[in-house]
Amino acid sequence: MTIQRPARDVYSVGRLNREVRILLESGLPAIWVEGEISNFSAPASGHWYFTLKDRDAQIRCAMFRTRNLGIGFRPKEGQLLQARGRVGLYEPRGDYQLIVEQLEDAGEGALKREFERLKARLAAEGLFDESLKRALPAIPKRIAVVTSATGAALRDVLHILARRFPPAAVLIHPVPVQGAAAAPAIIAALDEVSACADCDVVILARGGGSLEDLWCFNDEGVARAIRRCTLPVVTGIGHETDFTIADFVADQRAPTPSGAAQLVVPDRLALQEQIATRRERLRLAMDRQLRHLQQRHGALAHRLQQTHPGSRLAQQAQRLDELEQRLALATRRELTLRRQRLDGLGARLSRVHPGITVSRHRERLERVRLRLRAAIDQRISSASQQLALAARGLSAVSPLAVLDRGYAIATTADGDAVRDVTRLHVGQALSLRLSRGTAQVEVRGIPDPDKKGA
Repeated sequence: MTIQRPARDVYSVGRLNREVRILLESGLPAIWVEGEISNFSAPASGHWYFTLKDRDAQIRCAMFRTRNLGIGFRPKEGQLLQARGRVGLYEPRGDYQLIVEQLEDAGEGALKREFERLKARLAAEGLFDESLKRALPAIPKRIAVVTSATGAALRDVLHILARRFPPAAVLIHPVPVQGAAAAPAIIAALDEVSACADCDVVILARGGGSLEDLWCFNDEGVARAIRRCTLPVVTGIGHETDFTIADFVADQRAPTPSGAAQLVVPDRLALQEQIATRRERLRLAMDRQLRHLQQRHGALAHRLQQTHPGSRLAQQAQRLDELEQRLALATRRELTLRRQRLDGLGARLSRVHPGITVSRHRERLERVRLRLRAAIDQRISSASQQLALAARGLSAVSPLAVLDRGYAIATTADGDAVRDVTRLHVGQALSLRLSRGTAQVEVRGIPDPDKKGA
């Protein structure tokens, strides 16, 4: 009898490696592995391949491109790393490996865990409560800046403050922002600013850096100094993706030092534009109010004119004249009818006695007489001056004035003035008019006018 042996289940190498891979991937969850990196390579595909090792062993690792794009650093030979991933098998070679999904610097990972523990504890104390946040002053007069005196952060802050709002004064508190001495110096500076109380707001700033570089801003003492500061504190630490404990405690957090400077001061140009807009709105409002008041004043003036006492007095005066006329008629009738009422009517008439009016007219007549006399005297004086001026003018052109200078006027018997010697003849009688008196002369000779010197 032949004994039949059972058929063998022979594995191929590929099948074996495949099942081993399945067993590894399904048997172990995602784990964290810490080790020193070596044999790092990054081919054109973008995948990373490296080895993690310690004193006892080593393991191959692969981190595909879709995973390593989110890593903020490039691993270096000898760097201590913590890798999170799943254990697998590379079937073609039968090498087991770690498929890395997350990679952190081992030292940074410890700092992050410390950061999260401190953050949770301070949050539980209420140090981050929004109710504790203080509002920033709208227009600060003086700004305290706590940062390194030699860093780019200070230059950025001063540049933004000078550009946006030059009137704001800046008080710089230089402190180290990295290393063991940084946290105590920052605490002392914040306490000093709080004690002086001569500023309106505080900027706590530092440029970018690694987690270790920014670690002084994760100090618990710095956090409590920010909270007990009497002034609003604005942090501008690192880059936009960097968060520190100081950012959570601060009254406001800016992504960068420049952003912190922009938060604490208004934009001068925008403020000027806002002031101009409000001034224009105020001017328009004042114009509307003035127009309203003018309309109201006009309406009131119209109403006042209609009810003005002067109008009523004029009506009453007219009424009084009418009553006076009626009174005069009644008086005459009473005088005629009732003589016995003469005394009463006389007393009433005394208030409007004509003698007063006559006396008033006499005074007025005297004033008019005096004014007339003064006008007549002035007119006579003016006429005298004009006559004197005319006399002087007439005297200046009078023939008598010429005679006073030794000249004479010769006239014929007919009274005609002699103007031409050719019209005379020898023996002709002439009359000479002198300045004083006249004389009768006779022509004795007539020189020939054509002979010179005759």
